[in-house]
Amino acid sequence: MAVRSNRASLAAAARAAKRLVGCDPLLAPYADVIVRRIARVDAAERRLTGGRIRLADFAAGHEYFGLHRKGRRWVLREWAPSATQIFLIGDFSRWKEDPRFALTRLNERGVWELRLPETALHHGDLYRLKVHWKGGSGDRIPAWARRVVQDPATLIFNAQVWKPKTAYRWRHPRFRRSPAAPLIYEAHAGMAQAEEKIGTWSEFTAKILPRIIAAGYNTLQLMAVQEHPYYGSFGYQVSSFFAASSRFGPPEDLKALVDAAHGAGIAVIMDLVHSHAVSNEVEGLSRFDGTLYQFFHDLPRGRHEAWDSRCFDYGKPEVLHFLLSNCRYWLDEFRFDGFRFDGVTSMLYLDHGIGRNFVGYADYFNDTVDEDALTYLALANRLVHALRPDSLTVAEDVSGMPGLAAPPSEGGFGIDYRFAMGVPDYWIKLIKEVPDEHWPMGHLWYELTNRRGEEKSIAYAESHDQALVGDQSIIFRLIGAEMYHHMQAADASLRVDRGMALHKMIRLITLAGGGHGYLNFMGNEFGHPEWIDFPREGNGWSYRYARRQWHLADDPNLKYRFLNRFDREMIGLARACRLFESGEPHLLHENSDTLVIAFERAGLVFIFNFQPAASHVDYRIEAAPGKYRVLLDSDAPAVGGHGRLDPHQEHFTLFEPEAGRARHHLSLYLPSRSALVLGKSDG
Repeated sequence: MAVRSNRASLAAAARAAKRLVGCDPLLAPYADVIVRRIARVDAAERRLTGGRIRLADFAAGHEYFGLHRKGRRWVLREWAPSATQIFLIGDFSRWKEDPRFALTRLNERGVWELRLPETALHHGDLYRLKVHWKGGSGDRIPAWARRVVQDPATLIFNAQVWKPKTAYRWRHPRFRRSPAAPLIYEAHAGMAQAEEKIGTWSEFTAKILPRIIAAGYNTLQLMAVQEHPYYGSFGYQVSSFFAASSRFGPPEDLKALVDAAHGAGIAVIMDLVHSHAVSNEVEGLSRFDGTLYQFFHDLPRGRHEAWDSRCFDYGKPEVLHFLLSNCRYWLDEFRFDGFRFDGVTSMLYLDHGIGRNFVGYADYFNDTVDEDALTYLALANRLVHALRPDSLTVAEDVSGMPGLAAPPSEGGFGIDYRFAMGVPDYWIKLIKEVPDEHWPMGHLWYELTNRRGEEKSIAYAESHDQALVGDQSIIFRLIGAEMYHHMQAADASLRVDRGMALHKMIRLITLAGGGHGYLNFMGNEFGHPEWIDFPREGNGWSYRYARRQWHLADDPNLKYRFLNRFDREMIGLARACRLFESGEPHLLHENSDTLVIAFERAGLVFIFNFQPAASHVDYRIEAAPGKYRVLLDSDAPAVGGHGRLDPHQEHFTLFEPEAGRARHHLSLYLPSRSALVLGKSDG
């Protein structure tokens, strides 16, 4: 598609901004800024492509840079503008500088190239670059390396020649993501296994993927895909952006995982970390050519103090080339179906949003916003959706930047969804600070539904951060140490009963009321009892807590299976009723005295009684006239409840004139700490 001219771009930006302001009139004072930001995206694309090629063609740097086998030769190219000499070193050169392996500078932009005969390198060879610059030199992993491995004895990282005799053959090359709303299962392959070790891609495919399929989720979100030196960083300190982490196995095994998921109808997205990069200089991009400012801003702006990492310069064309090509690479090479853009808040603000509450619109329209980063995100999403119209992109943004997840035609920047990050924070606050009997139903409803009308959001009850050492998952906050003593199915424990009941209710009301999609972190669906603690000096480099204990959900003698079953039934209901495709939830009733909240969505009636002790008899909930049946009951014995409702009972609405209008209501028995979902019955 041809890039619009400057005049046409400004006119289109003005129209799009008008639509965004139409959705939210409070944005009117900032209309000019919105127009400028939208127009910047077209201007950036014109600058990058010259108006002569597609953005997708520009974002093909991975086919030019890096190490490639071209016919009977090897070709290696890297960008290092401040380098004075570069040598390829490795097994083949005895790790010494050899004139035969010296790269040649091709142009003033700093592109270097080396051509070698096919016999010079072999599959599995280890290599690095020796980069010289004015006043110094150092070993570097090539920036565009596609395979990086760590020596288990020395712990040293090196790039590796990767050209297996047989390329991976895709079994489901035509897979396309379903237009259904995303039900996301977030997972980390390394800690997905029950054994005390680092799990592999192939083990995940064999043992964990079947669980995700059975659970009913339609999207798998993989963490820690890009290579990262420190395992305990959860994958968020990336060193090699084009290399799938080798600690989980060869790239072909990752492709097989994606392929198997596609065969089951599951889309696969990955955490894409373009918000910052690890500060390591040998393994990472920092000072790659001897300067601090090649890929990043110069100090101090180029350093993220809180994360001890480097911050990209999104205004530099070469950096945009690198990052946009990285987006295309993962779509092309591994056939991912989209991305979760990590750390978006950190990208968007010069202060990274640290310590800010974002309480007013002025917070989004001032000099602290990095408009280059905003432009990059818009270009990335333009690229991703041009390459894969069915792709899914999600922003991890806590700031609430207006328009971030709105369509470009509506004045937005094109990300499909944003995470509703305030919801899990609210659940923590509620559980920690407010006694059960004082939970405010009106405020709860506000927190669940407080979202921008022009943007879609993914709701979740708890994040992976809450499962880490130093924090607590919802189930552990609710039950505590009694999880270790009273999770036998036959054990009686009031605290366990409370925790299980609220765990189910919290997840159901979050799914049904909290957004336009849903996310769960692996193990949380059945209330995994222990935190995540990666191997470190403080725990004796143990893998005991860097794993998931799946046997707990499988054991018929333990209560975890009840939570697991409820999650399956909840996800199954959302899919069967197309819950998220049927508009926003509509509040029917909320009462903080009775602790009851009820709403309608997709023709279903959701009723929650958060009362810790009191059950309600003949409780009236307004509803559309008709006959209703029970579709889901959190108090059912099959999901660990007390069985206080008859699952076969039919509920008929009653007619009652009120204030001059017809009012239809359901008269219900609502057991304490329980949730009920009713659906219309035609019979």
